[in-house]
Amino acid sequence: MNIQEIYKLGIKMGIEADFRSKKQIDHLLSRANEKFKNLSKEEKEYFDQERLTNPYPDTSIQFNNGIKNIKRVMVGIDIDPAELMIARYLSDQNPKKPVDLVICHHPIGKSLADLGEVMPMMVDLLHMRGIPVNVAEGILKERIDQVEKNLHANNHYQVVDAARLLNMSLMNVHTPADNLSAQFVEKEIEKRGPMYVNEVIKALLEIPEYKEYAKRSGGPKVFAGSESNRAGKIAATEFAGGTSYNAKMYQKLADAGIGTIISMHQSEENRKEAQASHINVIVAGHLASDSLGMNLFLDELEKKGIEIIPCGGFIRVSRVKNEKNKKK
Repeated sequence: MNIQEIYKLGIKMGIEADFRSKKQIDHLLSRANEKFKNLSKEEKEYFDQERLTNPYPDTSIQFNNGIKNIKRVMVGIDIDPAELMIARYLSDQNPKKPVDLVICHHPIGKSLADLGEVMPMMVDLLHMRGIPVNVAEGILKERIDQVEKNLHANNHYQVVDAARLLNMSLMNVHTPADNLSAQFVEKEIEKRGPMYVNEVIKALLEIPEYKEYAKRSGGPKVFAGSESNRAGKIAATEFAGGTSYNAKMYQKLADAGIGTIISMHQSEENRKEAQASHINVIVAGHLASDSLGMNLFLDELEKKGIEIIPCGGFIRVSRVKNEKNKKK
């Protein structure tokens, strides 16, 4: 596989795992194409044409050094110049088995600058949970504006520039991996049908990534409510969408019948609002949740014979190997 094929696979898997329908995503892409068509020649110069086929602006190829047959990739939840130097060092130490590509989960480069553009998907996700679309859109607009303004001054291209200087191919896969993680968690919880909050935590700990991070003191934890509370309707609402929700959303979720939220991470402001809205919040663990989503994506690369080197907080759990071992 080359980097373009890996990138397209990530987008494909993200769409397949998206809580929104294929029809909704196609409509979104159709609107992007219509917008591009109506731009002037000067305006088209600044339009990222990846938006015409990729509904996730926080996922992209950052630098491509042209390697056509990728056999070994280094993967981290976060990648900075230090990890890129490690990749270069490993390549220099073993020229016959170099690191052909570095994959980061969290947005970097243009993906970070455009993070706010993926956040409107939260409106659709919350609407699916029973919140009127106009209410979700109105409340989330404030949060989207806040994120875009906070990111504007960031040094988005520091890591990308390092990759270019080291001639190391670099890409990131964010929302597609988060979609995979959210869908996996909801299906696992649904299979077990927990009635109480502590039973939800037990179910999460059956997933290897959460079990490992629990050993590292970063496993599932109740942030609002109590382990002895009834779970009610459970939703993994705080996984996909780029970043966390606006605190004003919790009462709306409670009104829609949500009893327990499974989240990757949560701010103190959001925790207080969830508590006041009588919603139980289980923070499953940020790095564990990110590792889960990336593992589900990377399993498909492993099936193609690509070797995975974990770094940067990423825990590699191969469900391909586990399945093979079960068959032996």
